[in-house]
Amino acid sequence: MILALGADLVEIGRLRTLLQRHGERALKRLFHEEELRYALRHQDPAPSLAARFAAKEAFQKCWPERLSWKAVWVGMEGRRPVLRFAPELEARLEAQGLKALLTLSHEKTHALAVVLLVKKTAG
Repeated sequence: MILALGADLVEIGRLRTLLQRHGERALKRLFHEEELRYALRHQDPAPSLAARFAAKEAFQKCWPERLSWKAVWVGMEGRRPVLRFAPELEARLEAQGLKALLTLSHEKTHALAVVLLVKKTAG
């Protein structure tokens, strides 16, 4: 059963400007190490980072409490992006029988993330 839907659209140029102004400090504040390993291996990491930023915002729209930037991050399972969570948040999701589903997309100027928060079904 779908409990919540969150979506966020990020202008890649705005993220690129943030990185130019604040560099490594912004990267370390906003992104988990797993996200940085993935994005920084690309010639232009801005689209991947923008999509990951959008994913954090999209999940926040599904969650009733404010979260830190590193409480939620995007990992990869093969070629599929998945949300990962800090241990405390992961435990809360598990205790409530919740699962978060994610899709990401980006093109020349924008990155998009959509998150569905669903109740796991028995069986």
